[in-house]
Amino acid sequence: MLIRIGFEFGVDCPKPTPMLLALNRYPGNARRMIGTDHIRTEPETAVHPYTDMFGNRCARLQAPMGTLSLWSDCIVEDTGRPDEFDWNARQHEIMDLPPETLTYLAASRYCESDELVETAWELFGATPPGWARVQAISNWVHNHVTFGYRFGRPTKTAIEVLREGTGVCRDFSHLFIALCRAMNIPARYASGYLSDIGADAEGAGDFCAWSEVFLEGRWYAFDARHNTPRIGRILMVRGRDAADVAMITAFGSYQLTHLKVWTDQIDDSLPESELLGALQARPATEALVLQQSSGRLHA
Repeated sequence: MLIRIGFEFGVDCPKPTPMLLALNRYPGNARRMIGTDHIRTEPETAVHPYTDMFGNRCARLQAPMGTLSLWSDCIVEDTGRPDEFDWNARQHEIMDLPPETLTYLAASRYCESDELVETAWELFGATPPGWARVQAISNWVHNHVTFGYRFGRPTKTAIEVLREGTGVCRDFSHLFIALCRAMNIPARYASGYLSDIGADAEGAGDFCAWSEVFLEGRWYAFDARHNTPRIGRILMVRGRDAADVAMITAFGSYQLTHLKVWTDQIDDSLPESELLGALQARPATEALVLQQSSGRLHA
């Protein structure tokens, strides 16, 4: 299966403004890519790539005064299979966890797991450890938090999501992560593209946040907002929570003037030369689209 992914957005700055961007695919996977996911700009602006402490591919630039457009457009190969599921995956004892997972047991900026220990154990202490416990947490968050863009705000934490019972996809992830950590289960924040392949279309495209949990020696994706395995989940960034992986970190004021994101299944019978040709100009995916998709992320 081939999926076209990309974005186009504009920012307006009252003066030259340094920015950090977290808008590339996560490295180290075996997906074939047609084209490149490099960030392009208009007017042309120097984009300096770097890798952050979590292994994310990031970039730094200085946005000029006025309007700057940024975009990326490429095609990636996907297995077409939904998120992996293993009901028998066991939960590790803390002393048996790999050292690199221990960071994801601690409280972080948006995930105050240390303040949710009593609540978590009251809710989930009777569940079997392992996948069943994590799924119970995902089910609970899915059923007790109402999704809506009007409920999102950049400072909202897991405890506030619990108290208010509302949020956007990052808020579902933060509460889920905090409850997992409170139960001694390593959990981390992830975001990227999420297709609507095999699911009901949800409207205009956007980025999506989800979570990853360490069980049985590996990380598994959990999505408390949708709470069902999905096809076409394409990772961009990972971190302790959204504070580590904001799409844009600006050192000055700016206004987001427009945003368009696509995660679209395309016709894989087309020759690669034709697919590459479609990627040369500014994004215009309609001619290749078979199925629309969307996700949500307010970072």
